[in-house]
Amino acid sequence: MKHRLNIIIGSTRPGRAGPVFAEWLEIFAREHAKFEPVLTDIAAFKLPVLDEPHHPRLGNYQNDHTKAWSKAIDAADAFVFVAPEYNYFVAPAIVNAIDYLAREWKYKPAAIFSYGGVSGGLRAAQALKPLLTSVGIMPIPEGVALPMYQKLLDEHGAFNASEQVTGGARTMLDELLRWSEALKPLRTV
Repeated sequence: MKHRLNIIIGSTRPGRAGPVFAEWLEIFAREHAKFEPVLTDIAAFKLPVLDEPHHPRLGNYQNDHTKAWSKAIDAADAFVFVAPEYNYFVAPAIVNAIDYLAREWKYKPAAIFSYGGVSGGLRAAQALKPLLTSVGIMPIPEGVALPMYQKLLDEHGAFNASEQVTGGARTMLDELLRWSEALKPLRTV
């Protein structure tokens, strides 16, 4: 059985580019054929700023949006965060979504597919890694960074990846699978 890969769209604002990159990555991951990719759009869960009365480690969720988010994340074996860079930092929607849960993240690897201006979102990716480790996610070093991402979209808003991007995505998925397989025994305990 293939490991489930949640491709998490980390921006929730109108006009966002994240879905374009996430949809490309989902198709690429299907062709890669080592994961069962699932698009997971934070915006679809309509998570307000953390509004649960109990600490996430208790799993005593009161709100339907939290229960749905928990179910989606718990089913995953690995993640790719499609993460924009906002003001030299990770998007607040990602931080909020991670903070909602605890046990659902544990012992799962994550890669970061970042995009932004001149840095390609690398500052956001680096800022995200300590948060991931704090909830038990293993962030891997391999990822994809898209600098000046607007220039990578055609006149219709479609993304046509270069050989460099496809090579990086392939390496990222290969390594993500190695980590997912290695951590699987810990997830079954």
